[in-house]
Amino acid sequence: MAVIEKLDMKAIGEEALEHLRTLIRIDTTNPPGGEVAACEYIRKVLAADGIESEILEKEPGRGNLVARITGDGSRKPLLLQGHTDVVLAEADKWSHPPFAAEIADGYLYGRGAIDMKNMVAMEIETLLVAKREGWPIKRDIILANVADEEAGCEMGSKFLVEEHADKVSAEYALGEIGGFSLDVRGTRFWPIGIAEKGVAWIKITAEGTPGHGAMPNPDNAVVKIAHAAERIGAATLPLHVTEVVKTFVEAMAEAQPKPVAKILRQVTNPMLSNIIINRLIPDKGVAKSLYASLHNTANPTVIKGGEKHNVVPGSAELLVDGRTLPDQTTDDFIREIKKVIGSGYEIEVINSMPPIITDTSDPAFSTMKNVIKQHDPQGVPIPYLVPGFTDTKYFSKTGAKCFGFSPVMFGPDEKFAELFHGHNERIPVDGFKKGLGILLDVVHELTC
Repeated sequence: MAVIEKLDMKAIGEEALEHLRTLIRIDTTNPPGGEVAACEYIRKVLAADGIESEILEKEPGRGNLVARITGDGSRKPLLLQGHTDVVLAEADKWSHPPFAAEIADGYLYGRGAIDMKNMVAMEIETLLVAKREGWPIKRDIILANVADEEAGCEMGSKFLVEEHADKVSAEYALGEIGGFSLDVRGTRFWPIGIAEKGVAWIKITAEGTPGHGAMPNPDNAVVKIAHAAERIGAATLPLHVTEVVKTFVEAMAEAQPKPVAKILRQVTNPMLSNIIINRLIPDKGVAKSLYASLHNTANPTVIKGGEKHNVVPGSAELLVDGRTLPDQTTDDFIREIKKVIGSGYEIEVINSMPPIITDTSDPAFSTMKNVIKQHDPQGVPIPYLVPGFTDTKYFSKTGAKCFGFSPVMFGPDEKFAELFHGHNERIPVDGFKKGLGILLDVVHELTC
């Protein structure tokens, strides 16, 4: 029997919602961050129920809160992790102020509502419920609410793992991105993040002949770097079909009518994949996600070159955000980029983090699938490859088996991916409360 059947979920849901609203009202835009303010709030909430916590900072103001409730020690800990920093919000583009946490038409609006103060609020509530109800937990439950995920994790999970690993080491870790519902042609899927693409941030430099801006210059470094950016932006990198994506596609296909399933299965066919993604999948969000799951990706993000209007510089550079699939390396990615841009460029690796993957045969994955089916019998849990990077990159270094699992129930017309970093970021209130119930049952199953 689900543990939430014994709980007053109405009161618990409202309490968690108020935690989320308070967290949204604490502006933790990164940069500069200021996550310590959110940590102070969380520490106060936990202390009211007798749960001790500590705040660790690599630099002043960049707070990371760590709390723990202890089990009988017969199993290794479970880590609930989430970041409290958020990206910049252009307030004039929002219909509701991004840090007011207003509720309208069934949605809670605010920067961080999805990414990812919703999960932080659910984690806080989970710890409170476990303590209040006296769950007979066999493993410690660790809470780690961290700084700086949006800017690379230096002040947050990287700092904790490198300098305080004993405080966050666990057998399992739950965090973003996964657990949300996704409707495709009338079927509700529940992607569970079991893999995460790697990071390959590179700098491409073009050398040229400097000169006066008034004179023609066929060896202009700015023009060369612009050509490289254009080629990368227009390129389709090679197809790479991983086991996790094979399973993902097959699970989606099985839930579709036969004609649709036949077409969908061909998305892993090198001869047909791009045609299907570009022309036959009506939901462009799903199409983009499938493309990213089947290819290393490269996006030009910054061009630098020159300092004066009338001077042709001798060099120019391009920053590229590269993401690599499981079984692919940064060297593989660079070889693909060199084929796209041709010779005459220098490439430097700025940041490299490997892909992460967790075995779907692990019993924790089955637990999440079973709980989802209990809450949504018509839903279809499927393994998911996260196209971006999260704090999992560092928490996995402790040996933790990491899952993207911050559950939210969305309606059929709601697009989870479009809410990330966008204007009017919001979360359905009922879907948030539904997700909290799912998380409570999963944590209870994994710990008791």
